[in-house]
Amino acid sequence: MIRIWGKVIKSNKIIMDDVATSDNEDNFEVAVKECINELCDKFDISKPYWLDTNTREYNRRRKTTFNEDNFIEDIEFDRFIVEQLEDEK
Repeated sequence: MIRIWGKVIKSNKIIMDDVATSDNEDNFEVAVKECINELCDKFDISKPYWLDTNTREYNRRRKTTFNEDNFIEDIEFDRFIVEQLEDEK
């Protein structure tokens, strides 16, 4: 199971946050995308484009930031941050 914490940031303040989970253990990439889509639906924001910089950042830190460059539509926030949470033991 994968858990992703999503935060919407505006003026350096968290205006929305939530955690999404996916039980898709067959494909890690699909599981992450499912979580991001679920968070976007919860926050009522458009889905961001995943760029090469996001891939590098996520692979390095299990966290990535989406800004206006990742969205086609205008956004009313500064950043959308997703971070993988560690499994509870």
